[in-house]
Amino acid sequence: MKIDEEKERAEILKAYRGLLRASKTIRDKEDTRMIRKAFNVAVDAHKDMRRKSGEPYIYHPIAAARICVEEMGLGTTAIVCALLHDTVEDTHITLQDIEDLFGLKTRQIINGLTKIPEVFDDNISIQAENFRKLILTISDDLRVAFIKIADRLHNMRTLDSMRADKQLKIASETEFLYAPLAHRLGFNAIKNEFEDIIFKYKEPAIYKQLESKLEKTAAVRNRFIRQFTNPIKEAIDKEGFESSIKARTKSIPSIFKKIQNKNVSFDEIYDIFAIRIIFDTPIEKEKADAWKIYSIVTDFYQPNPDRLRDWISIPKANGYESLHTTVMSPSGRWVEVQIRSKRMDEIAEKGYAAHWKYKENQTAESTFDRWVGEVRELLENPEADAEEFINEFKLNLFSDEIFIFTPKGDLRVLPKNSTTLDFAFDIHTDIGLSCIGAKVNGKLMPLSHILKSGDQVDILRSKKQKPKEDWLKFVGTARAKSKIKSALKEEQKRIASDGKEILKRKFNQLKVNFIGENVQTVERFFGIKGGAIELYYQIAKGKLNLSELRDLHVEGKNFTQPKAKRKEVNRNEFKSIISTVDAKKDTIVIGDDFKELDYKLANCCNPIPGDSVFGFITVSEGIKIHRTNCPNATQLMSNYAYRVLKATWKNDRARERLCGLIITGIDDLGIVNRITNIISMQHEVNMKSIGFESNDGIFEGKIMLYVYDTEHLDELILKFEQIDGVKSVERI
Repeated sequence: MKIDEEKERAEILKAYRGLLRASKTIRDKEDTRMIRKAFNVAVDAHKDMRRKSGEPYIYHPIAAARICVEEMGLGTTAIVCALLHDTVEDTHITLQDIEDLFGLKTRQIINGLTKIPEVFDDNISIQAENFRKLILTISDDLRVAFIKIADRLHNMRTLDSMRADKQLKIASETEFLYAPLAHRLGFNAIKNEFEDIIFKYKEPAIYKQLESKLEKTAAVRNRFIRQFTNPIKEAIDKEGFESSIKARTKSIPSIFKKIQNKNVSFDEIYDIFAIRIIFDTPIEKEKADAWKIYSIVTDFYQPNPDRLRDWISIPKANGYESLHTTVMSPSGRWVEVQIRSKRMDEIAEKGYAAHWKYKENQTAESTFDRWVGEVRELLENPEADAEEFINEFKLNLFSDEIFIFTPKGDLRVLPKNSTTLDFAFDIHTDIGLSCIGAKVNGKLMPLSHILKSGDQVDILRSKKQKPKEDWLKFVGTARAKSKIKSALKEEQKRIASDGKEILKRKFNQLKVNFIGENVQTVERFFGIKGGAIELYYQIAKGKLNLSELRDLHVEGKNFTQPKAKRKEVNRNEFKSIISTVDAKKDTIVIGDDFKELDYKLANCCNPIPGDSVFGFITVSEGIKIHRTNCPNATQLMSNYAYRVLKATWKNDRARERLCGLIITGIDDLGIVNRITNIISMQHEVNMKSIGFESNDGIFEGKIMLYVYDTEHLDELILKFEQIDGVKSVERI
């Protein structure tokens, strides 16, 4: 198809003018000149590139820049960097070119945005290393994270043009890091959109079903909202407030989460929407005015005292401020009402970037800066590998907060489910390392005690205390985990020094030089993976029998290369699989031979024919087939994309496969008989096991049975659901 270059040029200019219109309130003549220069450089650099959809590549950086200004409230530097964000990685432009044209600050941000080269190494996750680089730059300039999120948001909005396996990979990466990061940086609207798109591609059937239900109930919902808000709006106007009232419908993923967690149907969810009252008032009057509006709302509708949330007095760590209450409407349904000022609303939608406009409000900034400080602390440990780093970093991304008081009444903000030991490390590393327990509200509690909001905690210490391995099991914060691991490593090094002396003596007995090559030979002989420190540590702990070293041959004063005592078959097998398959092109057809390589169905999700699946190359067990909605899928696809293979089922029903169902309902005479009758008589299904428990008139049955495919299973589930008294049937 011939490309109309004139038309394309006009479209690109139109997109660029749209960016200028969006940024007109934040730029002067010099800003406009810089944006124009960045646009010209980007257009020229990307002139021969196209996106998967076929459109010119330049649309992507323009769209990312527009998200930065319109949806994040960022300024000229961010716009310039967003326009140039892919130039160094994908074109002839270098970081030095960027610095010469736009200055050092722009170079630093672009460097942070440029991914590491994809050098293959089976010991490292390339994607985790990219994430690590992104996080490293957060503590230098937050705009790196902001632009990265804008870049990812536009990629998510244009996922339709990608292959299905690529869609799942990108959605998994976004779920793994970008959605939690947007949440932590306070970009609420973007976080919700991320989750919505992720759900759309990971659970397309459920997404369409819920989308359709929301559309059908929209008219009734809008009528209810008008009747509910009209009297409140009149009363607020009468009091002289300048305000607006919006209704926000719950996102599809959060509706689905509610259906699952509460075990209810769509029609039974009462809070499908929330009412948001936004008022304009000077910053010093915000708190008092919010409570005045709360008083007006509760004059009309009865509040639920258990559902009052005051995030104005104590904002969330990501800067979120709002007053939430849930009230009973005249029609007998609960409605959530959020009350916030215009400033608070902007911070809730545009996140931490919006704080730059409101410098007076230091409270929220300081809690956020504290979090950035924790990120810096994590970065102090150079020994941590990329994956471990990312997992620890994620611990603090999506956590709800609790508020804990010191004995002197100072307030500390911690993630939900933090323990007394987390609190001790939050105060100071030395206090954490010497902690033996705590007084919580005057009562003696162990290190593992989970704290609740409002607790007052006094840490008890002992000079004799030393950190222990099992501490890692009951701390929840990244800071505590990082400090405990560092202390354990120091302890390991101290013990290892004894092991080193023992090995030196053994080498003297064998008349062998104590040099690096000979120590490495011993490591290989015993199959030690953690290097010399791990070897010395295991010797000191008595886990290795050094008398076995007599089996090694000695020439001169050195060991000759031995046969490894412990074979590394698995690692070699992994390398041979990796070199045999092409993760981008190869597809496993389950039921056919695949390049003479074995593959197995994963036990964690028990896929059956008809399920959407993918293959994953494991280090020790060959290729495993997982369902795309397997609990482990997000981490595998996001961290190890180069080990993920496309997989489809061969269209045959020759083999039955094991599958589990949980059936719940009202305990009724003969219900078990009716269930087993369907299995044995109507569907000729072979059953492996069946078990039923009844409690207070409600039964739960767990059935393990053999089916051919998802179609066969769906028929069976439908039959069970039609039995009187059965409330739900779910696949395990």
